Amino acid sequence: MLPLLILIPLIAGVLSWIVARPSAALSRWICLLAFVAELALVLVIWMQYGDTSTRWMLQFNSPWIPQLGISFYLAMDGLGLLLVLLSAFLGIISVIVSWNEISERIGFFHFNLMWVVAGVIGLFIAMDLFLFYFFWELMIVPMYFLIAIWGHENRRYASFKFFLFTQGGGLLLLLAILGLYFLHGAATSNYTFNYDQLLLSPVTGKAGAYLMLGFLIAFLVKLPAFPFHTWLPDAHTEAPTAGSVILAGLLLKSGAYGILRFVLPLFPEASHWIAPTAMAIGVIGIIYGAVQSFAQTDFKRLVAYTSVSHMGFILLGAFSFNAYGLQGAVMEMICHGLSTGALFVLVGILYERLHTRDMLKMGGLWTALPRMGGFAMFFAMASLGLPGLGNFLAEFLTLIGAFRFAVWAAVLGSIGVVYATVYSLWIMQLVFQGKPRREWHARDLLPREWLMLGSMALVLLWLGLYPQPVFKIAARPMELIQQKMSLHLAHTSSIHPQLSSVGGRP
Repeated sequence: MLPLLILIPLIAGVLSWIVARPSAALSRWICLLAFVAELALVLVIWMQYGDTSTRWMLQFNSPWIPQLGISFYLAMDGLGLLLVLLSAFLGIISVIVSWNEISERIGFFHFNLMWVVAGVIGLFIAMDLFLFYFFWELMIVPMYFLIAIWGHENRRYASFKFFLFTQGGGLLLLLAILGLYFLHGAATSNYTFNYDQLLLSPVTGKAGAYLMLGFLIAFLVKLPAFPFHTWLPDAHTEAPTAGSVILAGLLLKSGAYGILRFVLPLFPEASHWIAPTAMAIGVIGIIYGAVQSFAQTDFKRLVAYTSVSHMGFILLGAFSFNAYGLQGAVMEMICHGLSTGALFVLVGILYERLHTRDMLKMGGLWTALPRMGGFAMFFAMASLGLPGLGNFLAEFLTLIGAFRFAVWAAVLGSIGVVYATVYSLWIMQLVFQGKPRREWHARDLLPREWLMLGSMALVLLWLGLYPQPVFKIAARPMELIQQKMSLHLAHTSSIHPQLSSVGGRP
């Protein structure tokens, strides 16, 4: 099943490119049905293997380059399952939102869309670090083309900036992976990229700190965290709507996933050492992103800066090292992908009708577009963390987790929730309320737009009211992270006594 999760979008991407010349509609339907099949397959895996108490629900391991210790090793646990499920769902949304928006080079567009999602899915289930890096690079090139070819006016600048930042982070990641490979081989005489084997002997001391920083900086660039965030607003602003949905919903999550999967378990000692700094970066990102958001007049750029703010909560939760923070970080990854993805869909729908993203030229749209205004209100309330929706639960848990580790981080991070209220109401006031700048005659939501926004709203509502299935499926991998951190806390304190009092109790 695991190789099939990657092969379905890869094959569908090639087929959609081939058939696009005789039939553009068939190209779209191939991609849509492929993502529906992907979603169904992940749900089947959840139902059949979701209650297992073993380390991995499913595994697939085949030799690739055995002389170098490289294998095609795929494995899925609760964390990987949730993120692959999110990938398939947002893939469906991306195809539907592009149905009328993309009218040129349709086959090549869908090819790139399918391959970037295939790279993301492969990354979420790759448990060989060389294979992980392969998928990390695979998802960058198609996203570059999505921005550079189908983006807006400054698409070339934004695509080059995206590529340079992510490639720079990728190079650092490669060096850190190779360093870990050689250090582990020198210590154990077993040169391997296998994640399970690398976990058995974490690298400590200065070498562990340097390698951890290599991994962490690469993931912070992709997250993105302040001050590595500057590529994101440009990439979001210039990307087509589907590109923005995939970028916000999936590519940013690869950075958060990398921190949870690799930084914390592989470098527990160094993670304790860096935790206060990581939390400080998270707090700065929360406040900075929120302040920048309500300083924007471009609707899409505003939503882009909200991502910088929300990603800060993931850093707070991940480096709290307790169940509240870790579960909150996972929930934030899912809910941010849905709520921010929905806001980008709304921006795309509005741009298609009004041919502008300047909020100062809008106003009073609720009268002309009441259904669209209702959905905008819902997702704006989700973004600010309204109780009853998944975002509230995610941010509440990350703040509780941060409070148990470092009170100052939770107090300062909570300021971001207040700022989120300001920019969310700012959106509604400028776009949908107030005096209309002109008379609007745009169409309200079409059936396919109802389907997209309605499904995303229902999932956010479900996550806010009944999150237990997500908590249950994520519990096992989060417990293993906690155990790994706890096992090495005493060892960390014995080597660096001053660390025992840094950041409070895990």
